[in-house]
Amino acid sequence: MRDLVSNFGAVQAIAPAVQAAAADGITIDTLGYGSVGFVINTGAIVGSGDFGIKVQESDASGSGFTDAAASAVQGTVPATLVAASTYKLGYSGFKRYVRLSLTKAGGTSIALGAVAVKGNAASRPVA
Repeated sequence: MRDLVSNFGAVQAIAPAVQAAAADGITIDTLGYGSVGFVINTGAIVGSGDFGIKVQESDASGSGFTDAAASAVQGTVPATLVAASTYKLGYSGFKRYVRLSLTKAGGTSIALGAVAVKGNAASRPVA
């Protein structure tokens, strides 16, 4: 059987918390990896929370983030995230840095967290 754990990197993309406002996730550096995907988990939604999520990209780690083109994002999430759900998105663009961005159109809050899964590592095993 193949060892999956030694072949990918996993880092926090959005710290699990109750989110009450729009927020940018943690910057993910894709250097040394050929692909990256995100796993988003939601929990309770309070006050008819209307939150969404999008993938952003940049050539610099701390600035210049813009929404990734639809052609560079695999998978879909609904415009309004649903409570107690799991979603996955992939990024196939060419920028070195990516992140998730949580959007808010209304309501009170959502419990949410996300992990970035970096695949196709140039050097294995991955620590």
